[in-house]
Amino acid sequence: MLLGCIGDDFTGSSDLANTLAKQGMRTVQYTGIPQEAADPGVEAGVVALKSRSIPVTDAVRLSLDALNWLLEQGCQQFLFKYCSTFDSTPEGNIGPVCDALAEALDAHKVIVCPAFPGTGRSIYQGHLFVNDKLLSESGMENHPLTPMTDPDIRRWLAPQTKFQVGHVAASDVWEGSDGVAAALEREHAAGKRLIIVDATRDSDLLDIGAAAEDLPLISGGSGIAVGLPQNFRRKGLISDQAAGWQGETGKCAILSGSCSNATREQVALHIKDHPALEIEAGAVMEGNLDAATVAQWLLDQDGLPLAFSSADPDVVRGVQEQYGREAAAEKLEGLFAEVGRLLVKGGVKRLITAGGETSGAVVEGLDLDTLEIGPEIAPGVPALRASDNLVIALKSGNFGGPHFFREAADILAENGQV
Repeated sequence: MLLGCIGDDFTGSSDLANTLAKQGMRTVQYTGIPQEAADPGVEAGVVALKSRSIPVTDAVRLSLDALNWLLEQGCQQFLFKYCSTFDSTPEGNIGPVCDALAEALDAHKVIVCPAFPGTGRSIYQGHLFVNDKLLSESGMENHPLTPMTDPDIRRWLAPQTKFQVGHVAASDVWEGSDGVAAALEREHAAGKRLIIVDATRDSDLLDIGAAAEDLPLISGGSGIAVGLPQNFRRKGLISDQAAGWQGETGKCAILSGSCSNATREQVALHIKDHPALEIEAGAVMEGNLDAATVAQWLLDQDGLPLAFSSADPDVVRGVQEQYGREAAAEKLEGLFAEVGRLLVKGGVKRLITAGGETSGAVVEGLDLDTLEIGPEIAPGVPALRASDNLVIALKSGNFGGPHFFREAADILAENGQV
């Protein structure tokens, strides 16, 4: 294995695996820390953790355990992948995990770059934009677990890390890989260890990747991985042999727990033409709606049925205030995990999930360990084979076009056998 990656959630890890596979690396996504050695043909391994919103000490411990496994696989470089909207609180978990990995690898000049301009995420003067809006005006300020109220990533990261935070400006990046490398060295000489790097064009990511060739640790969104495979390719280390894809044409079901603007729009469009069941958080908390009821309803429907709890942010806040944020999240995630188990047991062959926490709960509930990367459904969202009889799509809340659910169902069935 050449490149070892640690993702802080399952949908983001799929996004990263998709990026690396598109760049020609033989990539496998692991659910949690594997207990056995990787297949020797794997060139990039992505260890997907559910560590974004757990206590800091647990996130650090899991990330270091993942790092140790990747070191055992012989990885030459490491990437810590977090969301392109930098989802975290002032306490963490991005900063503390970066600190721990940097110390374990004796890594300096650690790039911090959640940008991916091709999917609408860019950094300019240290500020993160979602399309043409500042992060704090993009809807992420309403996130139920990690509300992002400050778009300045330098300010947001500073209280999370014990190291000084540096910055490589767009003017440095536009000078190419040499400009990036020189700016990283300048910030390092000034005592900065975690360094925000601007990126406003996808070509910037290629230059940043080239500048990172000899760095042991990089951090960012999936976009930061675009330029890394070429470093290994120049050394003749990549086989460039893509894996084949075989979909499934069996029964399909969709689960959505994301409250992002994009997913809510996708849900609103989908329910116009397809069966839909709204999962009201209050009904779940009061015990008036359970997983068996939701799963049976989905199994009884034809076409592309959807069960969703993608409520308006004000509704979500009301539920959190009444029942407690952690209690509400735990209850809903538990319900989605059990629904996923019952759906697969009931014969579902294609399963689509929307939302990082929802997807993580379902993957853990199904006890999936290795996910093979298939064709891209939308930027950042690949089709995944979970087992001999199950293919899945794990979508981050903000990803995908208006008809994502239908498009995902079609691609999951691509080349499928009845």
